[in-house]
Amino acid sequence: MSDRLRLSRSDDNFYAWSTLDRASVRRADPAWLEAQLHGLRGRLVPVWRSRNLIDPGAPPEDPPEAALLPTERFGALLERGDEPLFLGLHGGLAYFASDLSRLEQTEAEAICGVRADRAEFLDLRFVGPMMNREHGNLLAYARGMLTWRRRHMFCGVCGNETRPKDGGHLRVCSDEKCGTSHFPRTDPAVIMLVTYGEKCLLGRQKTWPPGMHSTLAGFVEPGETLEMAVAREVFEESGVRVHDVRYHSSQPWPFPTSLMLGFHARALSDELDVNTDELELAAWFERDWVIEQIGRRSEEFKLPRRDSIARQLCEDWLAGRAG
Repeated sequence: MSDRLRLSRSDDNFYAWSTLDRASVRRADPAWLEAQLHGLRGRLVPVWRSRNLIDPGAPPEDPPEAALLPTERFGALLERGDEPLFLGLHGGLAYFASDLSRLEQTEAEAICGVRADRAEFLDLRFVGPMMNREHGNLLAYARGMLTWRRRHMFCGVCGNETRPKDGGHLRVCSDEKCGTSHFPRTDPAVIMLVTYGEKCLLGRQKTWPPGMHSTLAGFVEPGETLEMAVAREVFEESGVRVHDVRYHSSQPWPFPTSLMLGFHARALSDELDVNTDELELAAWFERDWVIEQIGRRSEEFKLPRRDSIARQLCEDWLAGRAG
């Protein structure tokens, strides 16, 4: 995959860099899709129970890569997996996602040839930061689309089965009287770094790895603007009122179905009233102190994972790029 024109700050985020042409007009043609799938230029992106097929490599010299399967070589995969879902075109290749979740792991691995190769089904979140950005985006895209499909096999209006159209990007109720169209779902979530002078507000949940702290976040509710959601979530979790809410960037986050919308915001005061039902703790951290902890690789204090937009929000603020 080759470079493309940089669009925005969002391109710096993991899972956000893609050169795929989604061919939204052409994917409505079943004959064209069939030709792409069974042609010599097709590539399959297998997913097994939300895990992507990945060649783990030997980082850092040999980073992980997406294990893409040529369609003519893996006819059994097409026969045993769910109907392939069209992802897009790039460099003369047509990419399809194939869900093998109905199979046992050993059977899925055998069909994909992982015993002969070194590829294996891995959780993208653990290897994504080491991957080529386009490979990471492709695998996240496949995982997100197949998650949506598994959750919309039946119509939410009448309960009848749904049928795929447009290469899998649309599901239509099989009951002609209903006929409801179901499109891929993305759940918008705001994620924000709140600052007060030279301090930033970070919190942690009990289930997180030891020492990890992150920005506050939450889902957008109906009737809210993004800025309203930022202010509400910060106040609900920490008791802090904010102003000067500024958009930073966005990131696809199909774990399972979110779009993260990143912001910086300024606090009106540094008084805290932490909601311990939401967070184990929340506190203010001085910029210089955070930089010192990162430099000495402290086990007591760690920033969010490298593939998260939360990490980008923190690093930009630490480097004076919060504006």
